[in-house]
Amino acid sequence: MSHSPVHRAGDAPVKVELKAGQTYAWCACGRSASQPFCDGSHQGTGLDPIVFEAEENSEVWLCMCKQTGNPPLCDGSHKNCAESK
Repeated sequence: MSHSPVHRAGDAPVKVELKAGQTYAWCACGRSASQPFCDGSHQGTGLDPIVFEAEENSEVWLCMCKQTGNPPLCDGSHKNCAESK
């Protein structure tokens, strides 16, 4: 299945405070104006957000380059793709 290209939303991860039991939708397409979260801009792209529930109150680093191998968390992929922006 093909989809529209993924857009880079940033060159570094963003620190986010998650609340236990709350559901979040991480933008996987890079088009959302509400980064790093989904605002519905993916409609028609063939890409869907990653929906997850926080298991505990915590601070996490969410990926903004959209190349992580561990979505929605940053895995350092931005270090390898920053120069190809």
